[in-house]
Amino acid sequence: MIRYKSVTTEREVRQILKLQQTNLSKNLDDNTIKNQGFVTVEHNPKVLLEMNRKRGSIIAKDKNKLAGYALVMLWDFRNDVHEITPMFDLLDTIQYKNKPFNSYKSFAVGQVCVAEAYRGQGVFDGMYAEMKKQFAGEYNFIFTEIATRNTRSIRAHERVGFHSVYKYAAQNGEEWDVVVWEWLT
Repeated sequence: MIRYKSVTTEREVRQILKLQQTNLSKNLDDNTIKNQGFVTVEHNPKVLLEMNRKRGSIIAKDKNKLAGYALVMLWDFRNDVHEITPMFDLLDTIQYKNKPFNSYKSFAVGQVCVAEAYRGQGVFDGMYAEMKKQFAGEYNFIFTEIATRNTRSIRAHERVGFHSVYKYAAQNGEEWDVVVWEWLT
């Protein structure tokens, strides 16, 4: 039975890092990337631990096994994960519903991943449902960016309720879609 909760221990952070390593695009073949999705950012263990001390990420647990994670990344950490800093810098410059994007109470989903054995079982949706349950009264929306070639992730985010607000190309040529899931407006 899967249960959804916030990260509360260093062991859970280590489990996240292990699952992340398994699903990094650099560690996957092209077929897996195309059909199963991937993650791109390799988090520094100390930074990830601090992120979770400040605001616990959402995880899916099957007894003691980690079935998935959805990282809560507050704006405070925008410069601590260098691969994501350009997204935050971009969001400083754009409008959302006629207001500066960064004027809303929001946070980034720093990464979301479901372990292979648990895919297609509602774990992705369950983690986001738990995130909304815990944080919707406090935040206007959450956001993330998805590589446009990660079609599995784009479809899953749309299913939950995210919609695209901005697309851009990074310096390395990777195309990104910034998506938002509104909770309060």
